[in-house]
Amino acid sequence: MIKIDDTLISDDVLLEYFVCDIEKCKGACCVEGDLGAPLDEDELAKLKKNFNGIAPYLTEEGRHEIEKQGLYVYDFEGDYSTPTINGRECAYAIYDEKGILKCGIELAYENGRSDFIKPISCHLYPVRISKNVTNIAVNYDQWHICNPACILGREVKVPVYRFLKDALIRKFGTAWYHQLEAYARETKISREK
Repeated sequence: MIKIDDTLISDDVLLEYFVCDIEKCKGACCVEGDLGAPLDEDELAKLKKNFNGIAPYLTEEGRHEIEKQGLYVYDFEGDYSTPTINGRECAYAIYDEKGILKCGIELAYENGRSDFIKPISCHLYPVRISKNVTNIAVNYDQWHICNPACILGREVKVPVYRFLKDALIRKFGTAWYHQLEAYARETKISREK
């Protein structure tokens, strides 16, 4: 476990390898699980502000579910998350011509129609964030749907924290990320001795 400021980072974030292999998993993280994507409270306003730009990138079914359930839901865990279609895929997800799930929020951002990249929980995946009174836990969530990403990550030797560099900087800042990198370098040197 590594401590940086008020965050506790699991060693797996440094030790495990991961590079998303979307051609093999087909975006399974957008459809598997009990709930939609977890949302931070500040993201609720971003969804409201940008929804008109995002809506054209969604499926008719996704727009219908959002109209019925709302831009976000207060879920059974007591948190906010994106609505789902029939308890399965995220209402903001769309299938491309290859049957791969993509994020409509992210497509709107990439096309200049929104200033909201996508939920930070999605950007950080396979890392999950949880909070208690004093600390923020940063844990690597190992799940069978990401086995292709683990295999590819090992092949190209990219650790989780490096794969998630942009997302980790978005969440915690550049200085925090540099501390994490420094710790990873020091740990590697000490393991080689």
